[in-house]
Amino acid sequence: QVQLVESGGGLVQPGDSLRVSCVVSGRTLTDYAMAWFRQAPGKDREFVAGIGSKDEITLYETSVKGRFTISSDSAQNTVALQMNSLEPEDTAVYYCAVNFGRGISVATAPSSYRNWGQGTQVTVSS
Repeated sequence: QVQLVESGGGLVQPGDSLRVSCVVSGRTLTDYAMAWFRQAPGKDREFVAGIGSKDEITLYETSVKGRFTISSDSAQNTVALQMNSLEPEDTAVYYCAVNFGRGISVATAPSSYRNWGQGTQVTVSS
């Protein structure tokens, strides 16, 4: 059974940086597509960034390009999201999600993912 556990959320001020991580257990991180989503109160869950083992392609939502970086560490079975220049609009619960399969691509729709973590709260406020 695949399990995902996020960590690293917290309360920061605008302009600060934060790194959230997602540890995958139950399956080796190979032939995968993993994504970070976020959900703010009263809003739909939205795609933030994704990474796939196929060609190690990364994908970012427009508002986080240049500020967020997604990376994977197969040895640690972990995917991280480095968030710089945080803005109050980045406040949300951040979730990681993963699919496995040879040649699988990163998807941006939440419904495309079968395996989810429990989420970690990121709050950006002065």
